[in-house]
Amino acid sequence: MQKNPHIDRRSFLLGSALLAISLPVAAQFTDPRLTHQMGPLKTPLPAPAFSLKDIDGKVWTLDDFRGKVLLMNFWATWCPPCRREMPSMERLQQAMKGKPFSVVAVNQQEDADRVFEFVGALQPSPTFPILLDGDAKVAASFGVRGLPTSLLVDKTGQVTHRAIGGREFDHPDIVATIEQLLK
Repeated sequence: MQKNPHIDRRSFLLGSALLAISLPVAAQFTDPRLTHQMGPLKTPLPAPAFSLKDIDGKVWTLDDFRGKVLLMNFWATWCPPCRREMPSMERLQQAMKGKPFSVVAVNQQEDADRVFEFVGALQPSPTFPILLDGDAKVAASFGVRGLPTSLLVDKTGQVTHRAIGGREFDHPDIVATIEQLLK
């Protein structure tokens, strides 16, 4: 039986076209893009009070961070950009050591064991609080509609900046925004 060269050529072209289309789509899922800006709110809003346990059972409230600039990151272990940005939050935390600044990561609707396992695998391990928002009520009070969402809260308790999507938090642009809030 002789092969039809037109069928082989069409199959090759179709396969090549499908591959060309699928590679950029696959890249979006394996390597989420992280940006480096946080948008200022037109009018700062008071940060809602909260009380959440961390993965060790310690209770944290908004008042624990009064007088500091606070980066609040709402995240989940199943979220690719959330996972990618976590190391940059630790690098930022270390770079800002000694300044009135804190990072807090607020996990959404996952159990402590899953979060503990994920955090334990990070290198370096986060030194900032990992809080558990099991029913997502705190996220709702802050107007979080997608993950990751990050907020900057100034020293007086006002939400001044918001970012939806993954960020490289130790980027000079974000550090400059935080430094401005520290003044």
